[in-house]
Amino acid sequence: MKTKIFTKANFITILRILLTPLFIYFLFGGRQYFEILALLIFILASTTDAYDGYIARKYSEVTNLGKFLDPLADKVLMSAAFISFVVMGLIPLWMVILVILRDFVVTGIRILMSTKDNIMVTSQSAKIKTGAQIGAVSFILVYIITQRWKIFLGISEYVKIIENYNIIYLLMLIVTLFTVWTGAEYLSSNKDIIKQFVKKS
Repeated sequence: MKTKIFTKANFITILRILLTPLFIYFLFGGRQYFEILALLIFILASTTDAYDGYIARKYSEVTNLGKFLDPLADKVLMSAAFISFVVMGLIPLWMVILVILRDFVVTGIRILMSTKDNIMVTSQSAKIKTGAQIGAVSFILVYIITQRWKIFLGISEYVKIIENYNIIYLLMLIVTLFTVWTGAEYLSSNKDIIKQFVKKS
């Protein structure tokens, strides 16, 4: 494993972290087109998640810093988005607390285990969870954009459907429950590795 810090993969990961405050700025900027820019930044930051790990493996640039920052960068971006939606009154606080608690507990254990070269198995459901969270945030961002442009685009009726049937609440409820379930599944499937780590510590 490389001890070099400034690798291409780490640069992409750090860029993803730096995009988070920019995302928040445009989301709350209140100016025309700012919400659209927030959506584009979120999509860009989310898609880079797939590339930094790929580049690190392809060019043998796996580093301890990268193993620490990569999962952390994902959680920082998603947490910032969900907390922003709570502030905007779009989703309830308790859902976000559960999602963030699950993600940071699992991420913290992964980072701690990686320091001793213990590799925890990531299930397919955990990957689906990440996709579901990205999809939920993207949907809510599109909803925010349509709030500003609904009359111009002639989609007021569709926006009313989302509001009248509490689509955002139901979507986040599903994502929250699935996120918590994948966390429990993740810890259960790796319990033997965790026990061995605790005994060695």
